[in-house]
Amino acid sequence: MSDRALFVVRAGALTTVQDRGRPGHAHLGVPRSGALDGPAAALANRLVGNRPEAAVLETTLNGCALRPRSTVTVAVTGAPCPVAVDGRPASWAAPVHVPAGALLTVGAAVSGVRSYVAVSGGVTVEPVLGSRSTDLLSGLGPPPLTDGAILPLGSPAPLPTRVDTAPQPAPPGELLVRVVLGPRNDWFTPEAVRDFTTRAFRVSSASNRIGLRTEGPALERRLKGELPSEGMVLGAVQVPPDGRPVVFLADHPTTGGYPVIGVVREPDLPAAAQAVPGTPVRFLAVRRR
Repeated sequence: MSDRALFVVRAGALTTVQDRGRPGHAHLGVPRSGALDGPAAALANRLVGNRPEAAVLETTLNGCALRPRSTVTVAVTGAPCPVAVDGRPASWAAPVHVPAGALLTVGAAVSGVRSYVAVSGGVTVEPVLGSRSTDLLSGLGPPPLTDGAILPLGSPAPLPTRVDTAPQPAPPGELLVRVVLGPRNDWFTPEAVRDFTTRAFRVSSASNRIGLRTEGPALERRLKGELPSEGMVLGAVQVPPDGRPVVFLADHPTTGGYPVIGVVREPDLPAAAQAVPGTPVRFLAVRRR
C-alpha cells in the first residue's frame, strides 16, 4: 500500500470526507452534499497548497486523531480547536508540518461545531458521481470515519501556495440569516409570517448535516391540506407539522411535502453550519435580487 495515506486513530463523534459536493443530480434524488462550511474548507486547502476541489475532513464537535504514513502539511480551520503534533501544541488556521508516523490531534471545538482538516495532496477516496463527499442522507460516498480506517492521499502540489495564516470569521454568537419569502409563505397566517421574520428562534440540538432545526414559536398554517411533494433547494426553510422551521443544509432531501416559507441566501449558510445548539436565530426578510 502507498505510504501516501492517513491512519485514523480516533474518528471522533462524526468525521466525514467532504469536497465541494456533487451538484446537478437532484433529478436523480441525489443532494449536493459537500462541506457545510465551504469557505472554511477552501481556506484549509489553500493553506496547504491544494486545489480548491480537494477533499478534506469535516469533524463534528470533538475532533479526531490521525497518523500520516508519510510527511505531510496539514491545516485545521472552521471551528477553533486545539491542534497538537505528538502532544506538542501546533497552530490552528495555519500550515503545520507533520512528520511520517507522528500523531496529529484535532481537539474539541472551543466554539462552533465543525472543523476542517486539509492534508497536502488531498484525501483521494474513490469519487461517486464526481465527488468524494460523504452524503449522510443518500449513503453515497465513503462512510463516516471509524477508528482504524485508512484514507489514501494524493500527491502534493509541486509548488504549494505560500500562505502562512489567514483570518476567518468566528462562529456566530447570534445567527442572522437573510431569507427570501416563498414559495409557500401563503400557506401560513399573516401572524405566522410576521413571527418568522421578527421573533427569535434557537438552534436545536437535533440539527445535523441534513438541516438546521430550530426551537421557538410555532408557525401556524392558514391552509390545512396536504401539499404534494415538490423540489427542495439548498437553504429552503421547510415547516413541518410542529411549526418549527428547518433550514435545509448540504445533505437535504431533493423533494419534500411540507410547505417552504422561505429560502435562506446561500452566503449565510456557512455560519448556520457553525451555530451551536442554543444559538439565537433570526430570519431577516429580503427582496430577491
